[in-house]
Amino acid sequence: MGRHGWNSGARRWRLIALLGVGVAALALVLTVISTLPDNKNIDAGTSPDGDKVHGTPADPPEQQGPDVGWGFTHTQHSADEGSDPAVVRAEKLLGGAPMPQNQAIMGWGADNPEPVKGRYDFDAMDRRIDFIRKSGGTPVITLCCAPDWMKGGKPGVDNTDWSQQNLEKAPDPDHYQDYANLAATVAKRYPYVRHFIVWNEFKGFWNDGKARWDYEGYTQLYNRVYKALKKVDKDILVGGPYLVMDSLDPKQTDGASDVVKGPWGRMDQRIVDAFDYWNKNKVGADFVVVDGSSYTNDDEMLPNEFAATDKFTAVSKWIEDQTGDLPLWWAEYYVEPADSRDERDGWSEPHRVAVQAAGMIALAKGGTTSGFYWNPEDEKGDSCAGCLWRPTDSSSGGGPLPMYGLVSRFNEEFGPGTKYKSVSVAADDVPNVRVLADDKAVLVVNTLNRPISAKVDGKRFDMQGYEVKWLER
Repeated sequence: MGRHGWNSGARRWRLIALLGVGVAALALVLTVISTLPDNKNIDAGTSPDGDKVHGTPADPPEQQGPDVGWGFTHTQHSADEGSDPAVVRAEKLLGGAPMPQNQAIMGWGADNPEPVKGRYDFDAMDRRIDFIRKSGGTPVITLCCAPDWMKGGKPGVDNTDWSQQNLEKAPDPDHYQDYANLAATVAKRYPYVRHFIVWNEFKGFWNDGKARWDYEGYTQLYNRVYKALKKVDKDILVGGPYLVMDSLDPKQTDGASDVVKGPWGRMDQRIVDAFDYWNKNKVGADFVVVDGSSYTNDDEMLPNEFAATDKFTAVSKWIEDQTGDLPLWWAEYYVEPADSRDERDGWSEPHRVAVQAAGMIALAKGGTTSGFYWNPEDEKGDSCAGCLWRPTDSSSGGGPLPMYGLVSRFNEEFGPGTKYKSVSVAADDVPNVRVLADDKAVLVVNTLNRPISAKVDGKRFDMQGYEVKWLER
């Protein structure tokens, strides 16, 4: 989401940060060199063999369905790099309870995949995909973002503009097919990846003149990518449109939807229009993917942080009504507003995990079948608010943090094919707990910051403030 900021993860991004005051002089030298007519380094370190299969075994897995379950997205820093003992520890941790893992092709830890047309650099992407496979995860690839030369920039391995403003540009319409070709190259390189998401949050698809989303442009790009991937392998599964399900204050009527609304707010009508256009004009889809937050555009959690998650249920049901039988994914879902530094570290970890659990319950109740937790991994340190595991920079890193326990257990208990069952809750406890159950397990969340005694599924038990508890049936 635009509010979670940009983390490119590019090696040159980190290098510049370390060089400090020397960057200006270095940039001047590089500029002079790059403008020379006999510059030979425009494709240094790249290969024309982008579609060469990476990794073994290379054969595609048996046919997989469009539901992958509940997992997470890799961000700028992840466990594919760091101290060897910590990396191994993280691999074993994830391997003990395999989850789907999502990775973008450019940014969020991956370098520019095609800095020059027909010349590829997948080293960072290879490393991420290798980690996903070693840790037993189901790999999912998000096809975002676009090389500079596809959006009016300068080609070359040293010419990528890693600023957020540039990275969030969409390909120019003249390069939609080039982007589709890149998507096909990625699919050929990783034939064992069966699930692809097209683009991210309509980045670069805002129409200033019409003050609305350029849903026509996005749908054109989506359709080209969809066709290109299906040409590589008809069994590849493709989804979109990865729109941000923005909502406004419930009292606001200007630009707000009268169809999708609740105490939590009203959907932005421009989002509804964009989704409707894509849904009616797409050439095909194997699943639908969106993202969003439980709070409004003004960071209001209405009527409180737990009840605000009801938005996920309402929006998910609305999407299901529009798309029929297509499985629904949420590529990102946020329950805690960011501060002025774009950080989400103002809550205690028990509070954060409890609201996150309520959000996941709300998604599942709305019909969501797959969801990806945006893992805010730090590069260094001992603590990491909301992270799944401890940073891997030191040999003691890579161990589980509380959020990992929630996400991994949720996937284990409520994975693809789950049939949810009703569960009894004592009348006095209904306002204080959130519950979700199938025939084997019950998830109970205490929404109060104090101990309670609750009776759920015929059992009475004590819960600490903001406790998340699993019951066996």
